[in-house]
Amino acid sequence: MEDAMQKTQNEALVAGDVVIIGVDPHKASVTIEARDAREVLRATGEFPTTRAGHAAMVKVARQWPRRVWAVEGARGVGRALVARLVASGERVVDVPAKLSARSRVFDTGQGRKTDSHDAHAIVMVALRDKRLREVVIDEDLEVLRLLVDRRDELAAARTQALNRAHRLFAEVTPGGAPTKKSIAKYQALLAGVHPRDAAGRVRRRMLAEELTEARRLDVRVKELTAEIKAAVLARGSYLMDLPGIGPAGAGRILADVGDVTRFPSRHHFASWTGTAPIDASSGAHQRHRLSRAGNRRLNHVLHIAATVQIRHDGTLGKAYYDRKRAAGKRPLEAMRCLKRRLSDVVYRQLVKDALEAQTATMKAGPGGHSGATLQSSAAGLPPHTGTSDQPLPGPATTTLDPTPTTRQVPIPTG
Repeated sequence: MEDAMQKTQNEALVAGDVVIIGVDPHKASVTIEARDAREVLRATGEFPTTRAGHAAMVKVARQWPRRVWAVEGARGVGRALVARLVASGERVVDVPAKLSARSRVFDTGQGRKTDSHDAHAIVMVALRDKRLREVVIDEDLEVLRLLVDRRDELAAARTQALNRAHRLFAEVTPGGAPTKKSIAKYQALLAGVHPRDAAGRVRRRMLAEELTEARRLDVRVKELTAEIKAAVLARGSYLMDLPGIGPAGAGRILADVGDVTRFPSRHHFASWTGTAPIDASSGAHQRHRLSRAGNRRLNHVLHIAATVQIRHDGTLGKAYYDRKRAAGKRPLEAMRCLKRRLSDVVYRQLVKDALEAQTATMKAGPGGHSGATLQSSAAGLPPHTGTSDQPLPGPATTTLDPTPTTRQVPIPTG
């Protein structure tokens, strides 16, 4: 009798535990593994990424009143799944792929991947690491991301149309178009093209179609750029005050960074943007090489900003680049150093904007926000207190106070 009562009490205790559901998302399927705070296996399963499959997965999870979803790739392949879960009121934490890969190696002794092994590694990371970030959907940033992605797609389509037009010009005019030109200049060239053969007339008609399509896309790109600019300004960001960063670049930074408090220091931010150089020293020869890791879209934005500053005299970036060249750096090495500095500038601006937003929120009364300042807060290049060749020094103190709901969300254990 006592044994039966003890068993019932244990079952009730286990039933009240928080259950962590590790999710390994893919394009066509989702694999889960659920464990409680004692790491006792509760359930496993694989579900198709269909409406019926999602409903079946959620039905399995709802048998545990206290549950937390741990998703690998919440900003990548798992973005759509995470959005549905958060919209339905579920708690979701983001598990970095690097942590789950390490857990898989430590658990199995080798790095072989299967969906079940990945789900197991994900849930074990979520159970043991209390520093995972809870996913919070920012509707404004989500809209900004959609606008920036759409603009990039249309800009790429416009470039493709102009490339096709340039190729056709090489076939209908003697010598072709010497250099790639704007849409207006291409149309001026087309006005002087009057082929007499049938193939030439078809090429001219195709040229007119390509230029018409390019002009239509150009108008749409400009409209989206204006919409992105308004969205960036509405968030109180001053990124566009930095030379070389326009509305598209500022929108991309805000959309991809999200909450800047997830980066403890500028060095972590530089590593994430791929601008922190990698130590490639050997013996007495000290050198660093370019990093190919990190967020390549942010790296491209910083590359464009660096290129713009180098081409314009009087900018701090141009002066810094010239100093590096005078010190013996090669052009690519000097460009890499400048991109590292610009990464610091962007990080400082993001932190400053976040602090001002926090201050405005605290000062806002019941009537609403206190308003935005009209004074620019753009930051210049950081002081030259050390070489930009240092990739990641020791641990740094947190620059910005974390937001309790988005920075570190411990998973309750009882």
